[in-house]
Amino acid sequence: MYYLYTDGSCKGNGKETSTGAYGFVVVNENNELLHSDAAGAIKDTTNNKMELQAMIAGLKYMNEHYKDFSCKVFTDSAYIFNCFSQKWYINWEKNNWKNSKKEAVKNKELWEELIPFFSDKRFSFNKVKGHSGDLWNEKVDNLVQQAAEK
Repeated sequence: MYYLYTDGSCKGNGKETSTGAYGFVVVNENNELLHSDAAGAIKDTTNNKMELQAMIAGLKYMNEHYKDFSCKVFTDSAYIFNCFSQKWYINWEKNNWKNSKKEAVKNKELWEELIPFFSDKRFSFNKVKGHSGDLWNEKVDNLVQQAAEK
């Protein structure tokens, strides 16, 4: 069993002067850090984009580096977790990528990369409360904050 923690951040969220970062950590069942990665100083972005990028990067990393695995994925993003748990994406796809307000779904291209992982049985998706003292959620948050400042 592996554990994947993802996080994204954006200073000046949504403004042209915004700077974002995203990252992930992979931990084994013995609570040992196996890998951490972050990308930062991404300009003109949003927090939601960074959260999506983090999740996609972490899931792709797992696919590329491990075989025959199961992985619990943790995010503090309500945006991602609610989409998964409430299955928003099913209606988005049925409604030609329009949300419940009949508006175009934001970040469609990122969602299109992420959604196939929702049905991959090797992954289970879980919500963790941000800034609540969870060791690995705090670790990935620190990693992302440092990347955003570089």
